[in-house]
Amino acid sequence: MDRVVKGCLVTPQGRLDKGWLGIEDGRITAMGQGVPPAAAQTDDHGDALILPGVVDGQTHATSYMGLAGITPTTASAVAGGVTTLVDMPYDNPLPLDRPDRFAAKAEAVAQHAHADMALYGTATRETGTAQLQALIEAGVVAFKISSFESSPTRFPRIAEDLTLDLFEQLAATDLPLGLHNEDQEIVHARMARARAAGVEGIEAHSTSRPLAAEMAATAQFFALAQAAGAHAHPVHQTARESFDITAMFAASGMRATGELCVHYLWFDAARDGERLGARMKVNPPIRPGAIDGIWTSLEAGHVAFVSSDHSSWPIDNKYTDSIFDAGAGVPGMETLLPAFFTLARDRGHDPAHMCARMLSEHPARFFGIDDRKGAIEIGREADLAVLEEGAFTWDETRAHDGLNWSPFHGETFGARVAATYLRGAPVWDGSEVLNAPGSGRLVKRATAGWFA
Repeated sequence: MDRVVKGCLVTPQGRLDKGWLGIEDGRITAMGQGVPPAAAQTDDHGDALILPGVVDGQTHATSYMGLAGITPTTASAVAGGVTTLVDMPYDNPLPLDRPDRFAAKAEAVAQHAHADMALYGTATRETGTAQLQALIEAGVVAFKISSFESSPTRFPRIAEDLTLDLFEQLAATDLPLGLHNEDQEIVHARMARARAAGVEGIEAHSTSRPLAAEMAATAQFFALAQAAGAHAHPVHQTARESFDITAMFAASGMRATGELCVHYLWFDAARDGERLGARMKVNPPIRPGAIDGIWTSLEAGHVAFVSSDHSSWPIDNKYTDSIFDAGAGVPGMETLLPAFFTLARDRGHDPAHMCARMLSEHPARFFGIDDRKGAIEIGREADLAVLEEGAFTWDETRAHDGLNWSPFHGETFGARVAATYLRGAPVWDGSEVLNAPGSGRLVKRATAGWFA
């Protein structure tokens, strides 16, 4: 063996106390309990939990610094036990809607990444459906569009006619089409109403982007996919009522899935809004009184997986007089795993298995990379996150994302990432990132995915 890693292994079949796994050429080749085989290197993590490396299904590495932003984002990833990022296509300055932009981003991964990366593609009015097949052949793992325009070039609104065209072309494939799911007309009207009334603090954020806007966009999106026979996937649903729509369409037999971001489970707009202000501004918004309902949806199986929606915006982007002018998005690479572990534990679940399932196994299968990623199984790549349980207060100044701010600052987690392995190589030792930029690889879709 090249390396043996010892600890409490969290596998799809169950927990292996005093377990070990053997690694050769970056892959898991043996597992067991008790005395391990000989190896060139043996790492003994005692009673610590060894989980599969997190597959973060929603990240924005390049929003601020462009493609060079991959370096700090992926450094933060490995420090948080995230070994594969699925990065969104809204790159700064241009969206990933054609093969030459895919090639440029793939080259940037090879140059900058500390972790492995898979890539979303998108479509714009300029490209329409013309580049979908070329992007699929290049290796995108999914596509995403938005029903709300944040930027006319980088993050445009895609209207229903083109959305239907996209679904019709993707229907014969295994690739999902994701959606930023907010109705633009409702949001613009409610924002204008709030401004006119002089209500421009954080309390106006969730009311100006009401749940009705999310539900309307989500339902129409599913209806178009149902008509075309395609796979539709809203990438952030914020309340039980929204996941109920997903469940309803899924029960009809269509390919419908929905995604949850961890901040919707941790924060409550009524409880945390005054304290955090724009530091908790995300779109769609964190809502008041939604957490218990979201847990109901998750426990009922209506949530495909949980992601961070990490946004690489500096804190200066939040310093505005009006909440409507503040940037949306929060950092989340290093807090996803410890935060979700803590929430699952406090809810009475087996937190290690729930993290392995919702943060690793499910997203790996969803994006068609579960031949290599997502589980501690023989034959898969040895991507591992070692968790030490305890009480750990998150300090935003110690983050590795180059941003050094977080709405989770001062929160106490029930675990910390004590080590991370990428394809069998140690990349985080609990205090330092060990690998160099360019150690990460591009991961392309290879399996049939969620509905196989």
